[in-house]
Amino acid sequence: MIDHLGFAVADIGASRAFYAAALEPLGLSVHSEGPGWAMFGGAGPMLWIGEPAVAGPPPGRIHLAFAAPDRAAVDAFHAAALAAGGRDHGGPGLRPHYHPNYYAAFIIDPDGHNIEAVCHAPGAAGDQP
Repeated sequence: MIDHLGFAVADIGASRAFYAAALEPLGLSVHSEGPGWAMFGGAGPMLWIGEPAVAGPPPGRIHLAFAAPDRAAVDAFHAAALAAGGRDHGGPGLRPHYHPNYYAAFIIDPDGHNIEAVCHAPGAAGDQP
């Protein structure tokens, strides 16, 4: 059900070093990273940390991503969350800077948390980004 968990950190360099060391005994390492962020995991990413400008709300808030079975479910999540009072934080679409099939939508919940639905499967022919 949960795809990955992420949160903002005050110092990405110090936090990256800490998590790399702390998670190594658990078989987890840096899965991918970019300017201001890093993802840790085994076969796939599980924990995402980043500077507030990259990871979303400032430290104290969380980023929670739910795995969606397909892109239509991501679209439906976004529509339902908006209808339930969430604030748009990135409509449904591809985020190729994560990987070519990363299709997600983001909502800020009533408490300010960044909630995401994501599908990693390739889309059907003719899908719009």
